[in-house]
Amino acid sequence: MVKRVAIVGIGTTGFRPVTPDVSFRELIFEAARKAYSDAGIEPSEIGGFVTAAEDFLEGYSIADEYCPDQIGAVLKPTQTIPGDFLHALATGYMMIMTGAFKTVAIEAHSKASNVKTIDDMMGFALDPVYNRPLRETPHAIAGLEMTRYMFETCTSSEQCAKVVVKNRGNAMRNPYAAFAAELTEKDVLGSEPVSLPLHRLDIAQHADGAVVAVLADDQTAQALGGTPIWIDGIGWCTDTPTLEMRDWGEAAYARIAAEMAYRMAGIANPRGLVDFAEICDEYSYKELQHMEALKFCNRGEAADMLESGATSLQGELPVNISGGALGVGHLFEASGAHKILELVEQLRGHAGARQIPDVNIGLAQVWRGVPTATGAVAILSNM
Repeated sequence: MVKRVAIVGIGTTGFRPVTPDVSFRELIFEAARKAYSDAGIEPSEIGGFVTAAEDFLEGYSIADEYCPDQIGAVLKPTQTIPGDFLHALATGYMMIMTGAFKTVAIEAHSKASNVKTIDDMMGFALDPVYNRPLRETPHAIAGLEMTRYMFETCTSSEQCAKVVVKNRGNAMRNPYAAFAAELTEKDVLGSEPVSLPLHRLDIAQHADGAVVAVLADDQTAQALGGTPIWIDGIGWCTDTPTLEMRDWGEAAYARIAAEMAYRMAGIANPRGLVDFAEICDEYSYKELQHMEALKFCNRGEAADMLESGATSLQGELPVNISGGALGVGHLFEASGAHKILELVEQLRGHAGARQIPDVNIGLAQVWRGVPTATGAVAILSNM
């Protein structure tokens, strides 16, 4: 009987603003090759494969048909999850827990530089009757939500700008990051307004890259040796799809997904138990909103935690030490992949200049972005 599931191998291409020199298939192949080498396993030994991709974003239907060749999945069970990497991770976890699979490979990639009309693509997800005819940029929705969040929590634009400064600065220590920079709050607040209070630098820029992870049941993980990183908890939630019915000040999807993951991991209160977190910061205010939804602090206290240094590398709860989406890049369905990559490297002690000392439990959280209210949370440990 399978009792636990571990990540036994992981590989990535790293992340860049544009990748004109390689196709998305070549990105996946490179990440897969590194993941299988890390796990000490051959593709032929893997029982099933899951790819996280949205057909509409990929530009063609049945996107998983374009993945088997480069991940070694020809004539093997392969499926697509039209969601984030964390949703695919949950699927792979459940596949192994059934006992039908000993190993499963999870793949996610971003080739955002191939999409020339990203705002139009994001806008197409809006309600076709009530919202899409308004022809507003999708960032306008984030601007409205940011305004409401700031009003309800008394958070300032300057405090949101500090998130950008922290995360772009953290990315300076991450060789995978695409948008590392030394910025000031003045730089952020002085950048072009997009949908006030959102400025250009409040928004994560898109990047290309791929991540592949190999999961295994407990017996296989122990037999492979290495340093297995255990999946202790995982949860997901989709709140109301309509803009008119949601709570604009709170990330309810993140709170509910976290509660599910905490129950599974046996965590009653994450404060003091979770050592570090990689959470969605697609927009600067989202990091603060998600910290509160994840119960790392009370409502309205996230900005104070940030300003106190509690979320820095040396703080009591380091948040987005990788640089987050603001520093690494926004990767669409691969967003959760780079967060899991960071958790694995930190929990193995392989994070180099950004290594957090003495960590045992890490949390990854994602949001699928405007206009959705969909998110997922995963809790990993090295114990």
